[in-house]
Amino acid sequence: MKKTLLQAAAIALAGILTLSVSGCQKKGNTNTLKVGATPVPHASILNLVKEDLASQGITLEVVEFTDYVTPNEALESGEIDANYFQHLPYMESFNAERNYHLVNAGGIHIEPFALYSNKYKNLSDIPNGATVAIPNDPTNGGRALLLLQSAGFITLREGSGVTATPLDVTENPKNLKFTEIEAASLTRMLPDVDLAAINGNYALLAGLKATEDGLYVEGADSPYVNVIAVKAGNDEKPAIKALVNALKSEKVKNWIANEYPNGEVIAVF
Repeated sequence: MKKTLLQAAAIALAGILTLSVSGCQKKGNTNTLKVGATPVPHASILNLVKEDLASQGITLEVVEFTDYVTPNEALESGEIDANYFQHLPYMESFNAERNYHLVNAGGIHIEPFALYSNKYKNLSDIPNGATVAIPNDPTNGGRALLLLQSAGFITLREGSGVTATPLDVTENPKNLKFTEIEAASLTRMLPDVDLAAINGNYALLAGLKATEDGLYVEGADSPYVNVIAVKAGNDEKPAIKALVNALKSEKVKNWIANEYPNGEVIAVF
């Protein structure tokens, strides 16, 4: 009798263990895609396609970041499968600086860069010796300087391009003083400077609209397309292709057009 009971208990326990292991395997095989993004507009756009991906058996998990460094570190280390926050020049610069292996899986939109001021209403009002805040990362800093050159404030050394730094300024008639600040902090610095060149996503997060609040706005032909970035070799994975296809849909294009009717975000597909 005791032997029978022990056998029955052993069989029951074996059954429980089998079910437990089977459940873990099923969970482990779930096609989950973890994508890092800055909140606006990237995370908002990703959340639009969750149901579309779910219908294809892909669970999209959006992981929000508030800076430009951590999401690339997380991608390179394998903590996330993709990220969506950066433009190509930034990604290429990051790869070169860190010896990373990130590639473009697909371009989605442009966020026009703009010059903002809390103190002045027009570019012509910017005084001599004004303090100008620009991003402190290489490509966005260069982008800011190119925008200031386009606005007529400075002249850059020929060939300096997207990697320009204040050292490349050859003409500066107003004797502008450049302050290099982390991109995420630029909107908070607006009250303390005369002029700031701010990335579109951080401007939007702070309630700024380039076409309404910007004193000078980057053209829509900007080469700074925001992309889905993945590690080299993963751009051909079916789940990544499905993500890019879902983002390049009429649904997303229409949402961007309706949400940002003044061109603060522009779809490129």
